[in-house]
Amino acid sequence: MYRRLDDSMGVAGQLMPDELQAIADAGYRTVINNRPDGEEAGQPSTEEMALAAKAAGLDYHAIPMGQASMTETMIDATVKVLRRADGPVLAFCRSGTRSTLLWAVARARLGDAPATLFERAGGAGYDLTPVRSLLTPE
Repeated sequence: MYRRLDDSMGVAGQLMPDELQAIADAGYRTVINNRPDGEEAGQPSTEEMALAAKAAGLDYHAIPMGQASMTETMIDATVKVLRRADGPVLAFCRSGTRSTLLWAVARARLGDAPATLFERAGGAGYDLTPVRSLLTPE
């Protein structure tokens, strides 16, 4: 269902509202939704996911990221959520890739070494090459 990037972060493909209680039961405390509404037929809305997260006792954040865009606003919002999270975070998008890329850039801004981020993402089956230039200080 999800892949762990480290002890405080996991990523997943599309989650459904009825899965959020199991996510909470697995120890996650925060969910980040990185999918824009209406990206795919049958996808639950941000509102549906927020209500289900609340019912499961999860902190919920929508930080939608389209297929080809990552903005400073998204990065800053992710940094803010990661800093304030009271326990493990699970981020999701269609496949987990965008969530992983956004997590890596946010963690780099928080001071994590690029080599460590590449290792963690690679261990979960994700490639950070598309954001390599954003992981190192200018």
